[in-house]
Amino acid sequence: MSDFAFSKINYILLAIGFAIVLLGFVLMSGDGTTEEAFNPDIFSDRRIKIAPMVSLFGFIFVIVAILWRSKDKK
Repeated sequence: MSDFAFSKINYILLAIGFAIVLLGFVLMSGDGTTEEAFNPDIFSDRRIKIAPMVSLFGFIFVIVAILWRSKDKK
């Protein structure tokens, strides 16, 4: 049996973390302001407060997933 750096739970946690980061970036997306029309939605709470916090939580979750140690080492 070969020893891998990560266990199965690490990969599952990494996938969850990347999904949270992706969700944060999706929340940040939307229409922008053009030269013809100003879009006040670019300053919404979802784009400037909630989405960056979701992404930050996702990045922290990814770091925890990388550092996670399995309890059943043989």
